[in-house]
Amino acid sequence: MRIEYRTITDISGPLVFMEATESVGYGEVVDIRLSDGSVKRGQVLDTSKETIVVQVFEGTVGIDHEATVKFLGESVKVNLSKEMIGRILSGAGKPIDRGPPVPPDKRREVLGSPINPYARARPKKFIETGISTIDGMNTLVRGQKLPIFSGSGLPHNKVAMQLARQAKVVGEVEEFAVVFAAMGITSEEAQIFMNDFERTGALKRAVVFLNLANDPAIERLITPKIALTTAEYLAFELDMHVLVILTDMTNYCESLRQIGAAREEVPGRRGYPGYMYTDLAMIYERAGRIKGKKGSITQIPIISMPDDDITHPIPDLSAYITEGQLIVSRELHRKAIYPPIDISPSLSRLMNAGIGKDMTRDDHSQVSSQCYAAYAEGRELRDLVAIVGKDALSDRDVSLLNFADDFENRFVRQREEEDRSITITLELAWDMLSKLPDDLLTKIDTQTIKKYHPKYRGENSK
Repeated sequence: MRIEYRTITDISGPLVFMEATESVGYGEVVDIRLSDGSVKRGQVLDTSKETIVVQVFEGTVGIDHEATVKFLGESVKVNLSKEMIGRILSGAGKPIDRGPPVPPDKRREVLGSPINPYARARPKKFIETGISTIDGMNTLVRGQKLPIFSGSGLPHNKVAMQLARQAKVVGEVEEFAVVFAAMGITSEEAQIFMNDFERTGALKRAVVFLNLANDPAIERLITPKIALTTAEYLAFELDMHVLVILTDMTNYCESLRQIGAAREEVPGRRGYPGYMYTDLAMIYERAGRIKGKKGSITQIPIISMPDDDITHPIPDLSAYITEGQLIVSRELHRKAIYPPIDISPSLSRLMNAGIGKDMTRDDHSQVSSQCYAAYAEGRELRDLVAIVGKDALSDRDVSLLNFADDFENRFVRQREEEDRSITITLELAWDMLSKLPDDLLTKIDTQTIKKYHPKYRGENSK
């Protein structure tokens, strides 16, 4: 029988401080019984010989020195089942879609650990998102961690929803699921997410966790961990390929800073705790593939950069841990181009592991490189045009300038519900490249040009 203790000494924000009584472990779950008989759940955050610090999931309102604390002898666990697919749950894993409780097949601790490097298999093979700037230029690979860096007011949540709707593994019969975790969102945003999942039918293959802005900060800290524990169950026990979308990791880090301030910790960069790098790494490194397992976990964390500052600690540390980044551009957004993903600073470091023959197409790498080169030169020419005018440009420069405009308006621009296959994306790129003089196609070999260039493709068939 568990003993209840009445040893609370102080309450600060979401934290309860109490005198040390019995030996307890980090992460152990506690029940706090209030004077009115209601019970709140918390978790041991820190312990020493004199003091135990408990973080309360539901907030500390109503807790006083008369409240009793009972240690339950286990860490936070979540019920897991394939029946979770198609459900909308709170950030703590409780149903909020008016459906019944999820019948558990397994119970797992949410404080998981990163995949052991020895057991980790290299990410490979292509995940098709239906978005040309990702599939064609910054390909997503199974087992990869590819964050989206955005800014305030930019449509990163729309991009997240489009990814949740359209992402798929192609050419195989293996099962695919999306685990979507939203942290610190408004009730209006939550309603938009729920309506979109239900309207488009994407909910049939998704598990959705929604943590609202008015929910306790502590719950925000366990939401991504519950989402990843669910993904690990689906991937490594049910052999599914799982895409985990985490939005917004900035709200998660703000909760870390809030808890650190309540604990009176010595702050690090811009007030964030010094262990934030380790904390983020423990989340990001739970993505990947495991040797001998059929399933995989691919992760897309979304990070809104304060003041569009990519050197801010959150995107800066995330970039160290992950394998590339997708940049949502304010300049493209001002041009009313959706999705406003700027390919120039974006990068998928594992792209080559997911493209090529038998995965996408043998011309993919060369087409991507050629589009990068032509678009970059065309953008530079825009600055020159502002000084000397378009009439002063050579025919070569005019063709590159037109390519940059064509690339943004035809390749980057898509409708929110437009799902382009990789074949359509590559054919669109070839159509734009065909308008350039042949001597500018320096990134593509002669054999590939003869096979895929619209001008010569008919001659080959003859």
